[in-house]
Amino acid sequence: MAGLRLIVGLGNPGPEHLRSRHNAGFWFIDALALRLGVGFTAEGKLFGAVAQATIDDQPVRLLKPMTFMNLSGKSITAALRFWKIEPEEMLIAHDDLDLPPGAARLKFDGGHGGQNGLRDTIRLLGHGRFHRLRIGIGHPGPGRQELVVPWVLGRPSGSDEAAMLEAISAAEDVLPLAVAGNFPEAMKRLHTRA
Repeated sequence: MAGLRLIVGLGNPGPEHLRSRHNAGFWFIDALALRLGVGFTAEGKLFGAVAQATIDDQPVRLLKPMTFMNLSGKSITAALRFWKIEPEEMLIAHDDLDLPPGAARLKFDGGHGGQNGLRDTIRLLGHGRFHRLRIGIGHPGPGRQELVVPWVLGRPSGSDEAAMLEAISAAEDVLPLAVAGNFPEAMKRLHTRA
């Protein structure tokens, strides 16, 4: 399988959303840029902020859509076209209600699971054949559907935030394997960490 050429973090722009659970994808991409020593610049034609980095001698583009979550696909598809990157060479980092804080999972293909940034991206691509990094944010509880939106848009507790940041760091540790196309080993290490 081809390696990664584009890594996307999903979130909502603006200081009021900065530490929300929904911005876990931004948390990841910002932490990755910091680790790699690169900064983001606004790119109007891509409706986002972009950076260029190198991971184990492989050039990789980083993207933060600035369209708000529900329109993330507009930025993502523009970037894929502009940089001539196939969806299969892309990883999208996003928040996931179905995983507890502290969990991170790599996945290829599938549906959107109710995540609106993925929903818009899949709608515009016509398929879901891209890599995802699912960052657990937990769930307000079974049968508590009315609490989901405030939960997702709210800020996690200190312990949940620490767990999420730990999962993000673990995902960054295995990223060189994914960039090189060794997804089975990246998944094994991430999914079985103590």
